[in-house]
Amino acid sequence: MSEIKGESRPTGFAPAPRAPDPRAPSPPAPGAGTNLLFLREAEIRAAQDLLFFAYRDFTNAADVILDELGLGRAHHRALHFIGRNPGISVSDLLAILRITKQSLARVLGELVAQGYVGQAQGRADRRQRLLTLTGPGQALERRLYERQRERLVNAYRDAGGAAVEGFRRVMRGVMDEAARAYMDRSESRNRRE
Repeated sequence: MSEIKGESRPTGFAPAPRAPDPRAPSPPAPGAGTNLLFLREAEIRAAQDLLFFAYRDFTNAADVILDELGLGRAHHRALHFIGRNPGISVSDLLAILRITKQSLARVLGELVAQGYVGQAQGRADRRQRLLTLTGPGQALERRLYERQRERLVNAYRDAGGAAVEGFRRVMRGVMDEAARAYMDRSESRNRRE
């Protein structure tokens, strides 16, 4: 037996481990950090190139459809987040997109006028506008998703499970705290459904 702060405990027993903080960043993968060559400037620059090229090609998959409809990437982002969060308020959408009220007003005005987005008054606050995709809006968002889904499925399949988990960790590390909190809520909601 050993004495720990006035307690008697059998030798070899450790105190119960604390539950991990769900807001804490994910622990490094086994072996992560053992070879820090990936932190050289050349590797960071290459990662920056990869992000730019991946963004260009990922968004281009949907740009063709958007161009046909006279819409742009801001419309796509709005459709995506309204579709993922039916009944989202304009202020919450502003917080996610981080664009000016004027920019969002223009984008939403066009999406509402073209019949892709519907608006309703808030129940508790009648000044609040709650946004949902209409039937045509859901169909358009799905069509855009399917185009980008092809790229992601192929990339994930080629990379394998460990790489996909590594990608998720890197992307979460690049995001700010608010984006990580959004992703945590979204993933939690998806697990419940």
